[in-house]
Amino acid sequence: MSDRYELVLTCPKSLEGLLAEEAAGLGLTGVREQVAAVQGQGDLETAYRLCLWSRLANRVLLVLVRFPVGNPEELYQGVQAVDWQDHLLPSGSLAVEFSGRGAGIDNTHFGALKVKDAIVDQLRRLSGQRPSVDKLNPDLRVHLRLDRGEAVLSLDLSGHSLHQRGYRLQQGAAPLKENLAAAILIRAGWPRIAAAGGALADPMCGVGTFLVEAGMMAADIAPNLRREHWGFSNWLGHVPALWKKLHAQAEERAAAGLARPPLWIRGYEADPRLIQPARNNIERAGLEGWIRVYQGELATFEPRPDRSQTGLVVCNPPYGERLGDEASLLYLYQHLGERLRQACLNWEAAIFTGAPELGKRMGLRSHKQYALWNGALPCKLLLFRVRPEQFVLAERGAEGAAGQQLGTESARLSEGGQMFANRLQKNLKQLGKWARREGVQCYRLYDADMPEYALAVDIYGDWVHVQEYAPPRSIDPEKAQARLLDALAAIPAALGVPADKVVVKRRERQTGTRQYERQGSEGCFMEVQEGGARLLVNLTDYLDTGLFLDHRPLRLRIQREAAGKRFLNLFCYTATATVHAAKGGARSTTSVDLSKTYLDWARRNLALNGFSEKQRLVQSDVLAWLAEERGEFDLIFIDPPTFSNSKRMEGVFDVQRDHVRLLDLAMAHLAPGGVLYFSNNFRKFQLDPALAERYAVEEISGATLDPDFARNPKIHRAWRLQARKG
Repeated sequence: MSDRYELVLTCPKSLEGLLAEEAAGLGLTGVREQVAAVQGQGDLETAYRLCLWSRLANRVLLVLVRFPVGNPEELYQGVQAVDWQDHLLPSGSLAVEFSGRGAGIDNTHFGALKVKDAIVDQLRRLSGQRPSVDKLNPDLRVHLRLDRGEAVLSLDLSGHSLHQRGYRLQQGAAPLKENLAAAILIRAGWPRIAAAGGALADPMCGVGTFLVEAGMMAADIAPNLRREHWGFSNWLGHVPALWKKLHAQAEERAAAGLARPPLWIRGYEADPRLIQPARNNIERAGLEGWIRVYQGELATFEPRPDRSQTGLVVCNPPYGERLGDEASLLYLYQHLGERLRQACLNWEAAIFTGAPELGKRMGLRSHKQYALWNGALPCKLLLFRVRPEQFVLAERGAEGAAGQQLGTESARLSEGGQMFANRLQKNLKQLGKWARREGVQCYRLYDADMPEYALAVDIYGDWVHVQEYAPPRSIDPEKAQARLLDALAAIPAALGVPADKVVVKRRERQTGTRQYERQGSEGCFMEVQEGGARLLVNLTDYLDTGLFLDHRPLRLRIQREAAGKRFLNLFCYTATATVHAAKGGARSTTSVDLSKTYLDWARRNLALNGFSEKQRLVQSDVLAWLAEERGEFDLIFIDPPTFSNSKRMEGVFDVQRDHVRLLDLAMAHLAPGGVLYFSNNFRKFQLDPALAERYAVEEISGATLDPDFARNPKIHRAWRLQARKG
């Protein structure tokens, strides 16, 4: 065997450049970058050194041979051309990893099977004994990559991926891999800062991955010093004496590094459940004398060990995948920027994020940005120098009285955000007086008044519920996201509400049963009042809150007219209109809906007001129920969806197509002298003129809009229907 080998080091995508520099520093020559890998030449000592010291690689592959492949048989013969007696005992075990396709090899399982057969057949022919397959801890791990008709056959010297250092047996919900964390620290300049005696702090440390990787760099500890099993451990080409020499040198360097005065490395984590796992990880890494972890919220983050000390703040804030995360994340990033400006002056900062637009909201100008990948998620590493000249604070107009009312918060608003805040304050001044006078707790404050800020902003007591209307495809998504963040930044300042009481959702055109889909799992219900009725709303878990604000006048009308009546509520949703009818003295109520979720909610609304015995709740397709029901009602309310194709109903409901049949069926159940109220939110809806020939029909849309919806008169249309006399 040759004294020098072709070596391939694999790595996460986007780390190739850093890995090439690291590998060259560890002795690899002729280094060339590939996609998610680097290639070069080195002797066995270099290969061992790369295994032991690479902080960035996933695997170290020793290339045995390259050969052309035109079909599966050529693959088999090419693998058999290697003398496997030099690498594996016939009584040993192996595992084969295969990547790529082509040359008649359509899947990796088939390719791996051909490679395995070639090795096993050769050894069995020569010795009469067959190696076994062990996918977890084999004596030899073989890797073959098929690329454009060329097979690259290698031995995996690493064994398990090198990012698995062995210290992190406990981890949080979304941990960074250790080699990605190391790459972030290197990009952020931590080796330079550590060499100068600088400090490191992570305000959202989770289970401490950044802290441990930083400590190992500062203490000169080889990242895989504590690994016990390697891919080369039972390889017949392994030279134990050479490995022991390198390992002993690494142990000496680690001992010398740990004997030095420790650097100041601290982590802070709000979740108390992660504190002990983080400390356990630090202890397993042998760095308990260097690193401390404390429970603490971002609001109290104060990294300075003393006023003269500076260093690096590094963190990986949440990216946000749940509905409504935009608001909380915006305020988190804003607050992070605020803490950096106030508590970390003259420090450097590295923020790794999957939401780089949020990074722009920190009030700091980044001097460098790097594109990185966290698995399949594209991310950015934002680097900052926390100095006054890097602060990004919008100037307040000298004559802007509204801006002055916003106080210091306006310093963070863009020009567009300031305009949006001014509009909110103007609306609040007008509608707030009306709401207080009428005793209205929940109302719409803003409804896309400014076309570029396509939001609905609703007040629910001391909470703010924001719905972002999906922008048209002609709008650049990045611009739309930037405007949303501008608006979210303005809301707490303009309305004087805490940031954690702003809930955000994206409102798209609803199809099928989308309105019934659960969006979160917080289960957070709050009680509001309307016209003397107590109602439960949920601002976090569903697209809708459980209370359609635009129907407030209709609900109150029903309450006024319900005394002694038999009330029917079709497509009842959470049965808020039923609560009002019962509150108004209805003799009985019947509420029909297809959703068990909303009927359960309806039951809670009724119980909250002391109603249960006479209130009938029916889970059914409304049209099918009407066709079978024999009862008669004095007051009927129908507010159907625009469209529904639930699996629990037959066919598809379309309000424009089906409203005549729906109203005819419902009117058949209306008692003499009874009234039916029909409303819907389909903007293009047209009531069939034939209905006016059969019934007394009066459009009452204008009378069913309160001042908070006067700016949007098309929010719904409503009619009053009665049987014709005579």
